[in-house]
Amino acid sequence: MGKGLIFFCCACAILVFTIINLSVGPAISGKMGIWGAANCASFKDLYDYFKAGGVKGDNLKYSAEFWLNYCNNHKGMYNMEYTSFIFDIVIGFVCGLLGLLHIFEVKKDLVSKTGLVGLGCGIVGFVFTFVYVILNGIVMTTTYYGTVTYVNYENPTTLPQVGITKRDSDGVFAEKDGNTFKCIYYDSEVNYHALYAAYGDLIGKQYNYNKDLREKIQKAIASGCVKEADECNDDGTINAPATCDKIYAYSINTITNKDIGDRFLTTLLLSLFVCLANIGLALFGFLLFRTPSDF
Repeated sequence: MGKGLIFFCCACAILVFTIINLSVGPAISGKMGIWGAANCASFKDLYDYFKAGGVKGDNLKYSAEFWLNYCNNHKGMYNMEYTSFIFDIVIGFVCGLLGLLHIFEVKKDLVSKTGLVGLGCGIVGFVFTFVYVILNGIVMTTTYYGTVTYVNYENPTTLPQVGITKRDSDGVFAEKDGNTFKCIYYDSEVNYHALYAAYGDLIGKQYNYNKDLREKIQKAIASGCVKEADECNDDGTINAPATCDKIYAYSINTITNKDIGDRFLTTLLLSLFVCLANIGLALFGFLLFRTPSDF
């Protein structure tokens, strides 16, 4: 396979994978709400307010600092999704068109310039897409599906949120430990965020409609063996009848959670392929620039 054909294939791969991403991207599809318009300055003011007041360590990390990072990461991913996708579409189309023209012996005298274009576009495209991959991975694995509507300077842990209680594959949220029940995902008194499912967790069957799990939980409700994350005490225990063996989280009768999780994962994987294609575009663009006769 000639260098010119590989150059053309890399451009086509960038174009095709990005077109797919345009249809599944969590930001472009509207699954992330209005985070692109979020004003993170209010969260920065909250962080500065608490830090100046002597709040530090985990108390700062899991309160004001968490919400500042939450906003910055969501907004950054939102903006980079649009930026990288649009840029990659342009790269794939332009470089693919130039490569196709040269394959059909059109303007072969401009191959070196096409190679230079491919080199520059491949480098910039890789940087933009790789930054997006990092932000996508951070948001998918470290932040949960929720919303924030205002900043409470007196107590940032009371920020309104819509979080989904984290649970294991059987829907269990807490287990019996001696005479008490321990919340499985409890981390510390100040890190209540660990009790909520991240975007990436939503792929699991326990976060979507599951007939068998739903029937099991409906039976547990009658015995008081079903709870939610906000009922977990500061010491990681939860109040429940002694007759329970396990504490379940309420069943979720929706198919939209899996859709959100799948969109994050699919876009992340396809963007990694786009990164590789951009590297190939830059590499073979450089080779064509040096030796255009090898097209």
